[in-house]
Amino acid sequence: MKVYKTNQIRNIALIGNAGSGKTTLAEAMLLEGGVINRRGEVTAKNTVSDYQPIEQEYGNSVFSSVLYAEYNDYKINILDTPGMDDLSGGVVSSLEVADTGLLMVNSSNGVEAGTEAAARHAETKHKPLIFVFNQLDHENANFDQTLDKCKSIFGNKVTIVQYPVDAGPGFSSIIDVLKMKLYKYGKDGGQPEVLEIPASEKERAEELHNELIEMAAENEESLMELYFEQGSLSEDEMRKGMKMGILQRDLFPVFCVCAKKNIGVNRLLEFIGNVAPAPNELPMRKIESGKEVTMSETEQPSLFVFKTAIESHVGEITYFKVMSGKITESIDLTNATNGAKERLSQIFVSAGKSRTKVPEMVAGDIGCTVKLKETKYSQTLSTKESGTKFIPLQFPAPRHRVAVKAVSETDDEKVGEILNRIKYEDPTFVIEYSKELRQLIVHSQGEYHMNMLKWFFDSVHKIEIEFKEPRIPYRETITKAAQADYRHKKQSGGAGQFGEVHMIIEPFEEGSTPKSVFIFDGKEQKISVRDVQEHQLSWGGKLIFCNCIVGGSIDARFMPAILKGIMEKMEQGPLTGSYARDIIVYVYDGKMHPVDSNEISFKLAGRNAFSMAFKKANPKILEPIYDLEVWVPSDRMGDVMSDLQGRRALIMGMGSEKGYEKISARVPLKEMNKYATSLSSITGGRGQFKISFNAYEKVPADVQDELLKAYEAEQEEE
Repeated sequence: MKVYKTNQIRNIALIGNAGSGKTTLAEAMLLEGGVINRRGEVTAKNTVSDYQPIEQEYGNSVFSSVLYAEYNDYKINILDTPGMDDLSGGVVSSLEVADTGLLMVNSSNGVEAGTEAAARHAETKHKPLIFVFNQLDHENANFDQTLDKCKSIFGNKVTIVQYPVDAGPGFSSIIDVLKMKLYKYGKDGGQPEVLEIPASEKERAEELHNELIEMAAENEESLMELYFEQGSLSEDEMRKGMKMGILQRDLFPVFCVCAKKNIGVNRLLEFIGNVAPAPNELPMRKIESGKEVTMSETEQPSLFVFKTAIESHVGEITYFKVMSGKITESIDLTNATNGAKERLSQIFVSAGKSRTKVPEMVAGDIGCTVKLKETKYSQTLSTKESGTKFIPLQFPAPRHRVAVKAVSETDDEKVGEILNRIKYEDPTFVIEYSKELRQLIVHSQGEYHMNMLKWFFDSVHKIEIEFKEPRIPYRETITKAAQADYRHKKQSGGAGQFGEVHMIIEPFEEGSTPKSVFIFDGKEQKISVRDVQEHQLSWGGKLIFCNCIVGGSIDARFMPAILKGIMEKMEQGPLTGSYARDIIVYVYDGKMHPVDSNEISFKLAGRNAFSMAFKKANPKILEPIYDLEVWVPSDRMGDVMSDLQGRRALIMGMGSEKGYEKISARVPLKEMNKYATSLSSITGGRGQFKISFNAYEKVPADVQDELLKAYEAEQEEE
């Protein structure tokens, strides 16, 4: 394979709704590009990109696939991405390294939820888009209706370059208003017959041609002047203006294909080579540290890893984009994240699971390597001298959480190891072991995403796992002052145990200071605060520990033991075993024994006195409250609002944003279980949301009663 220069490389990501034909188009592109000599089919499970067993079983893309085609002296790197919104990680990482997105639109279904989601990802990354209307041979294909819907959602930037003459089962002809030619394809597609536009279509084609000229001219002042002078532009001049419009996202050209029959694919590839931007025509990826570089072959070499995959019999495969310079076999680079030295013993171009070894790659190209030891996705490899480190990938925040547990306890450790491997292949999984909840929590994009995870355990690792609703990280606190004392006394033949602690506790509020007078049961109690320790708790809130001992009733050497006992009880609160917070503790009296008093005695006395006082201090359970933002189609607004009210949500505001209704609310985390699934069901997959932690607030009395009963039942079972 020849070595392509940066200006001969095009990087495209196929994005869109599941079922829009991305994988089928990729097959046709590989056929036209000479990579394969026979097209596979998704239903036959023999396509180049959907080669993973889970993809063949599910019948759709689960991971992004890296492919390429060579066409008209251009190398076109193709990233085929999943269409399910739950699998958006592959879309995001692919758009990070692609220079153009091909937004696939099913001409019989029109703009679907996944179409809009993919377009939003492209907008976030500020990537140029080419709209590809596919499945024009379907009996329900409606080009004009689909175009109108695209324009209503994405604006008049959506501009016809091609339109079909005969959409429907007999589809075979496309009119190209850039070239002003009719392309007529045979039943097997491939090379078309290029004809003059028939008289019946001439008027419409000329009207659309002039619209395209105007759109192209708007993007460049000199072209606009030329257009006013001549009344038209040449094809090359139109290409120049279109490229500028595409780069600025002011022009979304529309192309027509039937990927399954290989109709229109070669013309699309030709346009990508001629007009789509080269890697060095887009802004360079921002750097986090080190020397800035440009996407030039003459710079020092650097590459950015955007995907890590694991394949049986091969091991770990590292996919990268060359960001600067030139890389060759056996080049030594340094991982800018961890300082590890890595040797790229071999470099490959990838077509699914097929990899072709190449001697070198230049800036802008996409390839892969194997057997790197310390390098994962989102990391940079560069020369030690430059130290260039590009900003990491930003994936969508998780929207769904479950607790994962092995059915057999002997498999618990294996489950943790497997999850840690899986998160490198799909970084949208976030794995955490919660010491507080005593659960292994997996955060994902949705239930479909989690079902995919279970497939791997069932089918690949042969380990049975179960999903449970995660516990909620409640907090416990108090609302009034209370007093308690506790004597720990134990005799066991030899030296015994003895410790007595008297304490007062009260709620802590920011800015409050320790008191010296309390009233309990109508009696005034005075104390003298001698020492104050403030402890910032790792789970939030504070503990203020006040030593008020006078007269030596408790020796100073036992005070740390008392604090330790209190802290142990705060880590497993008296009400539900949740963390306690925001409490001031006054240890003001007690008793010792000259022989039997020791640290363990005072630790136990302190812990029990604290627990007794806590239960008398009108304790309350606090629950985590999250800020929620939901974007919904206007016709589903009422249903979404009703659902939120059933989740104890407090609506904070409403508005409109980018054609959607936006609801801002505050909602308890407990009520957000499976919300992604519910919202998708209510809105037909079009609803979007994001949540972020806000604060802890007291739970309603009825909820607190339920929690106390549930904890008591759990304790009895244990």
